[in-house]
Amino acid sequence: HLEKYGIPVPNYALVNREYPYQELDHFIEQEDFVEIHGKRFLKPFVEKPANGDDHRIMIYYPNSAGGGMKELFRKVGNRSSEFHPDVRRVRREGSYIYEEFMPTGGTDVKVYTVGPGYAHAEARKSPVVDGVVMRNPDGKEVRYPVLLTPMEKQMARDVCNAFRQMVCGFDLLRCDGRSYVCDVNGWSFVKNSYKYYDDAACIMRKIFLDAKAPHLSSTIPPTLPWKSKAPEGLTRQGSGIIGTFGQSEELRCVVVVIRHGDRTPKQKVKLKVTEEKLLNLMLKYNGGKPRAETKLKSAVQLQDLLDATRQLVPPTRSGQESDSDAEDLEHIEKLRQVKAVLEEV
Repeated sequence: HLEKYGIPVPNYALVNREYPYQELDHFIEQEDFVEIHGKRFLKPFVEKPANGDDHRIMIYYPNSAGGGMKELFRKVGNRSSEFHPDVRRVRREGSYIYEEFMPTGGTDVKVYTVGPGYAHAEARKSPVVDGVVMRNPDGKEVRYPVLLTPMEKQMARDVCNAFRQMVCGFDLLRCDGRSYVCDVNGWSFVKNSYKYYDDAACIMRKIFLDAKAPHLSSTIPPTLPWKSKAPEGLTRQGSGIIGTFGQSEELRCVVVVIRHGDRTPKQKVKLKVTEEKLLNLMLKYNGGKPRAETKLKSAVQLQDLLDATRQLVPPTRSGQESDSDAEDLEHIEKLRQVKAVLEEV
């Protein structure tokens, strides 16, 4: 679909095993390459599931680089990839897209469009580097502002038009002075940018007005109402707007854009602790200094945490708990979850 609109993509080939499943005679795998319909991909190459809901992407490395495979996946904690040194053969069950690996210098560019005339871009550390997610003090993934080239801006317009989707996100790979689209994510929003949301609100408001109330679209400027002064001939009265047409208008509805909830939930438990045993653990593993964050990962550290949690959680639910308020009961239940997870590790 991207190629049809002239959008540059990495060199690729599709292995389709769906109709029906069979070992395809046009698929050849050798030690350092795969060949599909006569098109050869030397390692390193990328293997992507044809099913867009499957995010397990593999990169296979040549023997000259030590071999092995790196698996990329949706962020789990502070990791986004994992290296498997002993895996050398590609997956044989299911359909996959094979792409040449494109070196990008360790960064990926994420582009977010709001209509064909607007694109916001930012870079992040590529999961290919070491799989460790860089986070800021608020726990959000670190992103860097990026200026798009005129060619990349045209690519953003083309992607938006190709998929007929005003709010759209896609990934750019910058390699050897050229840019390629490697993934289109559909309905995507920027995580933390007030300017982006201000711009998006103005653009989408104009889109709605152009479609349903073009007379208002031409009267009200495409800027945020709380940041602009009313133009000549347009005054505000109460919650309504009185225009030159002389009729007061009241707010009749609010249009909300909400992202779908079809996401893999994060498996985490958040709880506020005041127990001395747990606070002492933080001091113990921070060299006696109070810090906002302590990471306990080793077997010894996790065992200490389990021992402390066991002492804080009653072995069985007692009648005394019924006398506790809802907040205390929720806290005890969360501690039980922590204990149960640690006992399974």
